[in-house]
Amino acid sequence: MRGRDIDPADPELSVGQRVQYFRRRRGMSREILGGLVGKSARWVKAVERGEIRELKLPTVLSLAEALRLRDIAQLTGGRPLPTSMFRGPGHPALPAVRDAINSVSVSMTDPPSPLEHLETRLDAAWRARHAAPDHRTVLGALLPDLIKDAKNAVRAYEGAERRRALSLLARVYNLAQFFLAYQPATDLYWRVVERSMMAAEESEDARAFAAAVWCTAQAHRDAGDFDAAEAVNREGLELLKPRIDGAEENLWALWGALHHEVAYTAACGGERGTAWRWWEKAEKIAQSLPTSYYEPMTSFSRVIMGAHAVTVAVEARQSGEARRQAVRTAAAAIPSQPRKGRHLIEVARAWRLGGDEETALRSLDDAYVAAPETIRYNGYARRMVTELAQEGPLGLRRDARDLADRIGLLV
Repeated sequence: MRGRDIDPADPELSVGQRVQYFRRRRGMSREILGGLVGKSARWVKAVERGEIRELKLPTVLSLAEALRLRDIAQLTGGRPLPTSMFRGPGHPALPAVRDAINSVSVSMTDPPSPLEHLETRLDAAWRARHAAPDHRTVLGALLPDLIKDAKNAVRAYEGAERRRALSLLARVYNLAQFFLAYQPATDLYWRVVERSMMAAEESEDARAFAAAVWCTAQAHRDAGDFDAAEAVNREGLELLKPRIDGAEENLWALWGALHHEVAYTAACGGERGTAWRWWEKAEKIAQSLPTSYYEPMTSFSRVIMGAHAVTVAVEARQSGEARRQAVRTAAAAIPSQPRKGRHLIEVARAWRLGGDEETALRSLDDAYVAAPETIRYNGYARRMVTELAQEGPLGLRRDARDLADRIGLLV
């Protein structure tokens, strides 16, 4: 079927044909659409021609947003599925964060912030994020000035101080990526991913580079591009290897976090053996860290490895193992409200994988108590709550609808 002959109302259309239709209707090239979702023009062509048939939900959502579609059923067919069902609405602070990222009007006359002061503010922002149930609201208030001042520092300083400023700017962009995740801002999300990597590379700081690799691998995996995620991850590990002997604690923890990312991506790709081998490597690194240590960006620590085991089992579709890990770690003392909320969502996924809808809903409710903004913006959580409210066991639907109301879903 040729592009101009496509009828978007035809229920027999493939996802690829629908992507092609809406891309052409908007006058977009494949290069532009690919850039908006973090993919290549070649990838878009493969989707449109049906060479890539299985697209992960985050990828479909990103395509719908890039094509300015409010309903992903316009790409997938079937009953209406508003994108807001899976991605939270834009946070009220999103415009201010967008303006700070996009702005080029950095002052050339105002004195830059002292780098020690800038780093103290960044560290405080991470602590505030972990302590806050509504962490996006906290970050939304802090990020605009942090971004502006970090940019200004890079322009104002020279030599070693400029490299340190670049390291801080890269880490500020990492923080912004956490704010932007699951929001209707795919273009902005990829912009901070790319800018973080560029700043980290120029800074020559191994810690900033490791953090940027971790964030970039996450972005590719969440977009469903497992090959790109694994390639970035493994290349980063190879480049970091000469810097690891005798590494300070923060870099060593990031090294461990990158090992887990390989496990996570392998699990998503159905490579169970590889996934668990890399999880075991990460677990060994975690056990070498102090008991109370908690890496602020990746959450890498001893306590988080149990949560990671739940995710690996869920993504690898190992229902029995997922339930076993869920039981073992549901009450894990994770010292971060949003990360605890995310873990409880993964626990809910484990119970749903095993067919226990009641325990899944209870875990989702616990996730809401721990971190309302985490569940409000998490695509997996929003889908589970919607399905339980509309199609779950009759005895659970009222409670599921109550939770849907609390997280802003119309069901």
